[in-house]
Amino acid sequence: MNPIIKEITAHQIKGNLPPFKVGDGVRVHTKVREGDKERIQIFAGIVIARKGHGIHETFTVRRISYGEGVERVFPVNSPNIEKIEIERESIPMRARLYYLRDREGKAAMAVRAKRYDPNAKKSAVATAES
Repeated sequence: MNPIIKEITAHQIKGNLPPFKVGDGVRVHTKVREGDKERIQIFAGIVIARKGHGIHETFTVRRISYGEGVERVFPVNSPNIEKIEIERESIPMRARLYYLRDREGKAAMAVRAKRYDPNAKKSAVATAES
């Protein structure tokens, strides 16, 4: 990216977002304006893609609503995004999870979830020392 453009857009990039990745279950809180009122609307689902970099970075969230798959693309640095909550972490095996579009029912939301294993680091250290 051009250094001049990078310098101009540097103050618009949000720094307070949690580190989420493809496959994570997220809740995106967005500002919605209806007439002269403003409220927060939540869109919850699985992140199936992240694209771009810098000010142009976007992510796609997919959920099943009344039996239909709904996808929504959010700019990461949009001022309309109030906050992003991570509901569950996953172990993604690829950069984009577009294969979830072809699935139905529970399988459409099936992504390998990350499990906490308290002995994982200990065993890795023990095998490295041996």
